[in-house]
Amino acid sequence: MKNISVIGSGTMGNGIAHLFAQRGFEVALVDLSPDQLNKGMATIAKNMDRQIAKGTLSEADKDASLHRITPYTSLADGVQKADLVVEAATEKIEIKLDLFRQLDLLAPATAVLASNTSSISITQIAAVTQRPGQVIGMHFMNPVPVMKLVEVIRGYATSEETTKHIMVLSSQLEKVPVEVQDYPGFVANRILMPMINEAIYTLYEGVAGVSEIDTVMKLGMAHPMGPLQLADFIGLDVCLSILRVLHEGFGNPKYSPCPLLINMVAAGFKGVKSGEGFYCYPTGTKEYPVSPRFLS
Repeated sequence: MKNISVIGSGTMGNGIAHLFAQRGFEVALVDLSPDQLNKGMATIAKNMDRQIAKGTLSEADKDASLHRITPYTSLADGVQKADLVVEAATEKIEIKLDLFRQLDLLAPATAVLASNTSSISITQIAAVTQRPGQVIGMHFMNPVPVMKLVEVIRGYATSEETTKHIMVLSSQLEKVPVEVQDYPGFVANRILMPMINEAIYTLYEGVAGVSEIDTVMKLGMAHPMGPLQLADFIGLDVCLSILRVLHEGFGNPKYSPCPLLINMVAAGFKGVKSGEGFYCYPTGTKEYPVSPRFLS
C-alpha cells in the first residue's frame, strides 16, 4: 500500500493524513469544503512545528511530509489511485453508509476501505458495498500522531487477508494494532463511554462538582485527564452519538445517556470545539480550560 486517501480533514482526518505522510506514504486528503481543507492542512503544519520544537522532526522532514499530501474537494479524484481509503467523516451512520456506497463505486476494485468509526458497525458499513471482505475498521486514537493504539475492527465478512494487511500496515506506522470483533463500541468506547456517562450522572445528581470529579479520577485513579474534561476534548456530541449506538446496539439501560449530556448537546455546548462544555475554552484549545461551567 503506497497511496492512501483520507476522507475528512477534521481533527481525526488531518491527524491520520499527518501520520501517513510522515511515514512516507502519498496521501490524498479529501473534504467537500475548501475552507476545511485549508484549516486541516494548517493544523498539520502547526502540529509538525510542535514536533520540530520537541526535536522529534526536522524542517526537511516536515517539508517532505507536507509535499506528500494533496488536498482534493472531489471524492472521485481523491480516491482514484487509492490502495487504502480511510474514512474519517462525522460519526453519523447515514453519512458513513452514503460515503461507502460512493467509495465502492469510485475507488479501485483492489482498494481496502477502512473506517475510523469509534462505535458504528463495520459489518453494517460493509454490507452497502460490493467488497465486504475488503472493508475494515481502523480506529485511531486522538491525537493520532501521538497515541500508539489502533483498534483494528474485523467485520463479519472482513477477510483474513485484509485483516493481516491492516495489522501489518498499522505496525509500519509505528502503532500498536489490536484486533477486535465488531460489536457496539468495540473495546475502547464500550469501556470509556459508560465511565464518562457515569461521571456526568455524578455531576447531574449533585454528588460533586466538575473539578472535584475530575480531581478524584486524576489523583485517585492516575488518569492523565479527568472524565469530564476528556468528554470536552472528545466532543460532547460525539460522546452522545457513541452512547446512543451502545444503547441501541445492546438494548441495555446502563448505556442510556445522561439527560444533562443530552441537554448540553442540544444547547450547543459541545466542549473544546464550541468553546464551552463542562469547562470553558477561551483559546479554543484543550490546554487552557478555565473555571468549570458547573460548580459544586
